[in-house]
Amino acid sequence: MPRSPLQLLVLLLAVTASGQEPAHSTGGDATFSVTATETVFGTTVVSPSGLRGQIYLMQEDSKALPDFDDMKPVGTIYTNRLNIQPRHFTRGFPGVTNRDEWFAIDYTGRFYISNPSKYSFALISDDGSKLFIHRREIINNDGIHGPIRMMGDVKLVGGLHTFRVSYFQGPRDVLCLVLAVSDPGEKTLSIFNTDTFKPPANPEDWKYGSPADLDKLPDAKAKPRKPVRSSK
Repeated sequence: MPRSPLQLLVLLLAVTASGQEPAHSTGGDATFSVTATETVFGTTVVSPSGLRGQIYLMQEDSKALPDFDDMKPVGTIYTNRLNIQPRHFTRGFPGVTNRDEWFAIDYTGRFYISNPSKYSFALISDDGSKLFIHRREIINNDGIHGPIRMMGDVKLVGGLHTFRVSYFQGPRDVLCLVLAVSDPGEKTLSIFNTDTFKPPANPEDWKYGSPADLDKLPDAKAKPRKPVRSSK
């Protein structure tokens, strides 16, 4: 939804001439450390270790994320990170749909934890979004609104985990979708990248679980479990 230039300036993590984005406070104690920004939600090139996003067309004047179980996707895209900072969006999805408003994307993927601990996640979006890990709602940032950051903490055991990021864009033409995480004991948030959280290539190097666990992971889109409380 449209935002004033001042509102965008406050929330945008601006790229400097060198391509580096300065870390700065986005509320609370956390800061962002980002080195790149995406201009698209994903590509049609399959990324086995990345996120798979299914695109849906929504009814106009929707107020919240839809029930994806009752909808049929119009296309699929892939990415290894969500780093679409506040920007104007008019291109639609070439080869899939020209829709640049009233659409939703339901991303699913998996990641590997080699350092069991409590992790802090941040989800910034315009309009609504939610983060689920192992079917549990970690962050609820749903609704029609400008770029808003919500935080959620979760204790993760070592091994593989499924996750899901559900997102929708309401009225044109400004949007945003950023997923970030801070390492245990750190306050700096970095863009979550599935390449950083991949399991070891050599099965003998798995400290937690085994490659056989890849076939045992629950469906990331299964009925959500009891949510945890998220905060700004």
